[in-house]
Amino acid sequence: MAKQHYKLTKLEIIKRIIFLTIGAALVAVALEIFLVPNHIIDGGIVGVSIIFAELSDLPLGMFLFLLNLPFLVLGYKQIGKTFAISTLYGVTVMSIGTTLLHSVEPLTYSIFLAPVIGGVLLGIGVGLVIRFGGSLDGTEIVAILFTKKLPFSVGEIVMFINLFILGSAGFVFSWDSAMYSLIAYYIAFKMIDVTIEGFDESKSVWIISDEAKEVGDAIMSRLGRGVTYLHGEGGFSGGTKRVIFCVITRLEEAKLKMIVQELDPSAFLAVGNIHDVKGGRFKKRDIH
Repeated sequence: MAKQHYKLTKLEIIKRIIFLTIGAALVAVALEIFLVPNHIIDGGIVGVSIIFAELSDLPLGMFLFLLNLPFLVLGYKQIGKTFAISTLYGVTVMSIGTTLLHSVEPLTYSIFLAPVIGGVLLGIGVGLVIRFGGSLDGTEIVAILFTKKLPFSVGEIVMFINLFILGSAGFVFSWDSAMYSLIAYYIAFKMIDVTIEGFDESKSVWIISDEAKEVGDAIMSRLGRGVTYLHGEGGFSGGTKRVIFCVITRLEEAKLKMIVQELDPSAFLAVGNIHDVKGGRFKKRDIH
């Protein structure tokens, strides 16, 4: 028998609405108070909307809403009802926000501060919306559809589309604007990652050591992290190997490497980024 679809509790719905509102409002502030008045654009549908608004003298909010509608339909079919509703709400708040803020005087006309502060606010806003189940741009949905038919990842397709859109800013505004737009886009891209994953980013660690028990015990006692022992076999030697697997935070990486170096300088160590950790015993124990 199939499991029932998980339904959000009232508290979860309220929390989602609050953070979707904050995220979309921050994007509106970034656009109308920092980026658009300085002829700096973003990628995706937002960038296309800014260009259309500049060429037509029509409100930016109108284009943000209308151009995203077709992708909301695609999102409903491809990803689901909750995603589509969250995205519709976020896009609506963003569109209304840009309309209300359009007559507000920009906080700066500095060509240095505008892309930096605007990019930071934009990235945090978009990151909050994504983290709480929505989207403010249909580009990702298009990429998901294309990636099924093309030998490219979603990220590669999004990057290609955005480079084309950001390059268009050179023809509509100026080539200086296009280059400043790239700076703002890069800053926003990095801030989206930070907002979604947090500063306490998790990392997976694989250690192959002849002193596996000592290294594992040290990680548990000195870092307060649990470890899992796996059994492997050397590809060249054919000998059995004990592999240590554990998950740590970015701030603990240096100390873990020091522990491994101290106990077994010849150990094989591999560290990778993890986007999300759930379940198990990842919660940190007290170090003693």
